[in-house]
Amino acid sequence: MPWSLRRYYNTGALHFITFSCHQRAPLLGTPERRDLLLTVIEQMRLRYEFVVVGYVVMPEHVHFLISEPQIANPSTVVQAIKLGFHKRMSKSGCPISAAPLAAEVGLLQKSPIHFWTKRFYDFNVWSQFKQTEKLRYMHRNPVVRGLVERPEDWPWSSFRAYALGEQGAVRINDWSRWEEKIRKRIS
Repeated sequence: MPWSLRRYYNTGALHFITFSCHQRAPLLGTPERRDLLLTVIEQMRLRYEFVVVGYVVMPEHVHFLISEPQIANPSTVVQAIKLGFHKRMSKSGCPISAAPLAAEVGLLQKSPIHFWTKRFYDFNVWSQFKQTEKLRYMHRNPVVRGLVERPEDWPWSSFRAYALGEQGAVRINDWSRWEEKIRKRIS
């Protein structure tokens, strides 16, 4: 992300967030890692009290569309997701040191390798049109990349929640809890 981009928080807008693995390497290339990341996203959704409108976890990057968190801000949420994932991955015995990670993705790496890029992209979504556009983009991403033939075949996205009503690892559009808190703050 260019250094000159500004983040706009406390606007009531949704946030389309993208963050990537180090050097866009496919460090999320295994189902176990993608599952672990979804578990961490759900835990952070509950901790920071935000609504997930949609998501997709790809082998080398992540997109999700969220509401403003009730606790903290989207930057804190992304930081917590990255850190929480890294801690849980190290506890699970997955390689996170430089040599095994580099070898796993075919990098010749002598210096320390990081799992995540330091920054992330945040786009404020102000309209229903843009929300639909971002959801379509996320859900079609695995198909466009040739990972699956149909969006419903990629279990690491919110597509099945919308198309089939299935509840995945991350709760989608769970507004009720936060609307009640907002009403209490206003009254």
